[in-house]
Amino acid sequence: MRWISLTLGAALVCAPVLANDAARTSERLNDAANLFSEVMATSDRAIPQRLFNKAYCVVVVPGLKKAAVVVGGKYGRGYAVCRAAGGEGWGPPAAIRIEGGSFGAQIGVSSTDVVLLIMNSGGMKRLTKSKFTIGAEATAAAGPVGRDVTAQTDAFVTAEILSWSRARGLFGGISLDGATLRNDLDENQVLYGQRWTSKQILTSGAKPIPAADKLREVLSKYSPRREG
Repeated sequence: MRWISLTLGAALVCAPVLANDAARTSERLNDAANLFSEVMATSDRAIPQRLFNKAYCVVVVPGLKKAAVVVGGKYGRGYAVCRAAGGEGWGPPAAIRIEGGSFGAQIGVSSTDVVLLIMNSGGMKRLTKSKFTIGAEATAAAGPVGRDVTAQTDAFVTAEILSWSRARGLFGGISLDGATLRNDLDENQVLYGQRWTSKQILTSGAKPIPAADKLREVLSKYSPRREG
């Protein structure tokens, strides 16, 4: 009886914690959806449509935090979403963490939104690793802006990853060299009830979750299928 009582007590303590985790995760997914929608709705400062249509995956990190006063580290939590099999629609999100890296002088900027496009199969392979460092292990470039920009320079065509940031309402390409992306197993536990890796989620055909419907709908609105 004592063991049963302790078990019930632990369950009662854990329930509110799990509910809070789920609420925070749902809010972060909605923030990611809103961020991408707001970026693409501003045609003169949006991610170029041609680049987005060619992307294999998208990484959205709402509210990357600054860990230094002027130049230094960052950390944030977000989601990677890849095209569904055949390039039609979008699959389930895998939670990721982004850490470190120098973003240049950003005095007074405490939070920065980040969007990455994964542009080829090599970049997608990096994304399915437990962690990788942008610049050192994956070729990257600061992305151009403007919905109708041609964006056919060698840097954009050959890069595995293109990156943008938004701070104080201003959106533009940014270099993330030195930043590390890693699996967020804790967040995946909240999303799927399992500590799945990005590889398990992005390449196994995992079933999309209702909490990510808004994010997937936004991505489909602006690019319903991949163009070769």
